[in-house]
Amino acid sequence: MQQWARIAILGAMFVVAYLLILAWQKDYGNAETKPQPETAVVSHDVSADLPNAQTATVASDLPQANMPAQQATDATAPVSQQLISVQTDLYHLWINPKGGDIVRVELLNHDKNKDSDEPFVMLESDAKRTYVAQSGLIGLNGPDSSRNGRPTYELEKTAYTLADAKATKSKEGENLKVLSVPLVFKTADGVEIIKTFNFTEGEYPVVVNHKVVNRSAQTWQGQMFGQIKRDNSEDPGKSDQGIFTLGTFLGGAWGTPDEQYNKLKFDNFVEEKVSTEATGGWVAMVQHYFVSAWVPGNLKLTQGNGEAYSAKLESRKSTDNMNIIGFTSPTFNVPAGTVAEIDATFYSGPKIQSELKDLATGLNQTVDYGWLWPIAKLLFVGLEFFHGLVGNWGWAIILLTILVKLILWPLSSKSYRSMAKMRVIAPEMQRMKEEFGEDRMRFSQEMMALYKREQVNPLAGCLPLLLQMPIFLALYWVLMESVELRHAPWMLWIQDLSSMDPWFILPLLMGLTMYIQQSLNPQPTDPMQAKVFKIMPVIFTVFLLFFPAGLVLYWIVNNLITILQQGLINKSVAKERAKRDEATPVN
Repeated sequence: MQQWARIAILGAMFVVAYLLILAWQKDYGNAETKPQPETAVVSHDVSADLPNAQTATVASDLPQANMPAQQATDATAPVSQQLISVQTDLYHLWINPKGGDIVRVELLNHDKNKDSDEPFVMLESDAKRTYVAQSGLIGLNGPDSSRNGRPTYELEKTAYTLADAKATKSKEGENLKVLSVPLVFKTADGVEIIKTFNFTEGEYPVVVNHKVVNRSAQTWQGQMFGQIKRDNSEDPGKSDQGIFTLGTFLGGAWGTPDEQYNKLKFDNFVEEKVSTEATGGWVAMVQHYFVSAWVPGNLKLTQGNGEAYSAKLESRKSTDNMNIIGFTSPTFNVPAGTVAEIDATFYSGPKIQSELKDLATGLNQTVDYGWLWPIAKLLFVGLEFFHGLVGNWGWAIILLTILVKLILWPLSSKSYRSMAKMRVIAPEMQRMKEEFGEDRMRFSQEMMALYKREQVNPLAGCLPLLLQMPIFLALYWVLMESVELRHAPWMLWIQDLSSMDPWFILPLLMGLTMYIQQSLNPQPTDPMQAKVFKIMPVIFTVFLLFFPAGLVLYWIVNNLITILQQGLINKSVAKERAKRDEATPVN
């Protein structure tokens, strides 16, 4: 039975290692990251990849509008290539007047790399990389369905800051500063379209509103679309860890109230394409730590109040192999002399669960913790709580580890007590092996009798590892997916808990604590098993050299508490056995 216990422990250890390797080398490719553009802001023309009407000959990658095939609107506004600069407290954003697309987003509160002065670039459009957010009006009279190409909007000015924001109140009565960036397009027959980007101080979501003022003699008809277009370039947010590459999901995602979270690899944008309708849905492009998403909003006609509309969610490939995922609103009519408004919300920034949850149902699940998400979410809540107390994620990990060990203390104590008894009776087992070694059946009978007499469970040693394995794996995904821990420092040389220890000190300490912990366990009687157990600390030390420092820190603290717990239990069991031996008369 002892041999089987050893085999079970070894098997559990290797299962942990195997699962972690699978998680690390996730199946999303490991191509070299393409170089990022310089700070100069340029806009590559991607208008030809937008949705369009069925009769269009220019922009075949636009969503198909609900319109008669023989009609289209002309775009007559003059062409301007100057981008509109918008800077808030959270990001610097650029809008192209042609089409009113968001062509570049720099996140001011997130560095490109650790200790870098450059902001992290979410969206960009140049000859090297395409990742943009597009929106507009298509359909019978929609200007984005024009045979002449997309509309070029008139501008009030080309640069906006929070100094241009106006004070307002939220529905809850809170004071807000909202920055509005209006773009105007007028048709020859008297229709005015005002496309307004509304930015709120301290918030990442941008509300994109289309207002149609129909001063013509005819009913205006169209649809709103919003889409995200991205090439197949690598994730700029991923990082390399020695021989490993941290690979988290890179691709599309979508959700509805009924199907809250669905992932879609770029390779499957056509074969397994999205094509569904829902109210309260969303589409997104997901990468490591960050996400860009469109959330359909409300439609307000002159004769009614604004109501949420049912949007069609779609994915497709463009003719030049761009990945496109987006939504299209239902067709709406604006009678002559009336006004209509339709909007959607665009989010491009860090995957902050609380904000994403409020934006759309299921959008917070883009923080993908895998199949251990219930445990991972609990761990993250605990980390957030302790971080709120101490203000440092490293100390928060330590406090969380202590809390987890305290919760598991009763169960682990029973296991460690059984292992301590195994350690105490080890000499007697060695004597039995020498006495009955040739008679394996007799040896097994005597050993089982000894276990029963001493109330020892040889498999109890597996329990602590089995309890820790899901917690360890879940914490791995918390460290990998929680943007709050990106570039988070602890102290001294550990300045990024999500990256490996640059000096490999923590893995060496982990190996030392693992060796001390093993010395407190009963040693295997089989010589081969004993050799394997001696090299396990070395194997795991090498293995953890490339793991996030925060994860290794957790393991060290866990081992230290285990050493303390086992030491106390071993002394207690030894004293109990000594007292029993003293009370037992010698024959």
